[in-house]
Amino acid sequence: MHPDVARPHVDCPDVLLEQCAGRGIRQLSLDFATHRLRSMDVYAATSIELKLLTDPTRARILHLIMESLEGRRSVSDLAGELQLRQPTVSHHLKALVEVGLLERNPDGRLVWYSIQPEHADRVAEVLQRSPATGSAEGVLERVTADLSGRFAGVFSPETVARYVQESYTLLAENGKAIRYLPSLASRFAADRLSALAKVESNDLDRTPEVLFVCVQNAGRSQMAAGILRHLAGDTVRVRTAGSDPASTVRSVIVAALDEIGVSIGGEFPKPLTDEVVRAADVVITMGCGDACPIYPGRRYLDWDVGDPVGLPIGRVRDIRDDIEARVRSLLATLQVNAV
Repeated sequence: MHPDVARPHVDCPDVLLEQCAGRGIRQLSLDFATHRLRSMDVYAATSIELKLLTDPTRARILHLIMESLEGRRSVSDLAGELQLRQPTVSHHLKALVEVGLLERNPDGRLVWYSIQPEHADRVAEVLQRSPATGSAEGVLERVTADLSGRFAGVFSPETVARYVQESYTLLAENGKAIRYLPSLASRFAADRLSALAKVESNDLDRTPEVLFVCVQNAGRSQMAAGILRHLAGDTVRVRTAGSDPASTVRSVIVAALDEIGVSIGGEFPKPLTDEVVRAADVVITMGCGDACPIYPGRRYLDWDVGDPVGLPIGRVRDIRDDIEARVRSLLATLQVNAV
């Protein structure tokens, strides 16, 4: 090692120090930072996002495979579609197989490539958020037109447009690039407008409304809402929200509910907004009571329920059963004839 080069206080490889000898402490610091970043990149590259998005050709290959009728493509198919030489396509396919995103299935003289089943949902999510999927502007204009017709006489087209755009923005910023964003924004906007319509009208409909709120809106609140909908049917309106929503409902939650015959198909995490709180007759928080605004005339409950994040299915079942017992007790107080 060069005698003028001091060893940094962090764990720096000797080989890097030798390479930097004679270039001064400032250059050494820059080289060491570069070395650390490259080391971090090795670990970061295990994420599917980077494996896909660092190479647009590979993202395009995965997209073509996912869009094919049989969910598989051959080298020659892909080469023709991409207008690339077959050796180039084979190189990309080999890389995708090596990182575990594709599986290789020989069939006689042909070799088919398909997406590994365990990664299919994640790959689809990443591809969905890719800039190549196109602008959502046209879709949002259509959503606005449809909802303007649905809420004609209640809200102006300008109000509907504002809620559609705001709902899209909230999900995009808050939901960590949610899959199927335009269609989810449509549902979110419609739900918010329905809540606002109740708040601003003197509707005599006395169907009780219950809002379940937890931190991520991906576990406890979804379980409670699913169970209440299952038990009460249309006699109770149920909404959910999160103070810091996740991107998707956790699969272990879906599985735990499926075990007791409860489906939450199509539900997704959404941020807490003012109008859904104002529309609720009962607001139930789980781990995020401070995040909920307080309005007079609402019944507020804070359920001390364990957080299922990261827990094995056995522990999640215990939480599910606790929530189910609480929901059944709640339903008995709502004075409805559940069907």
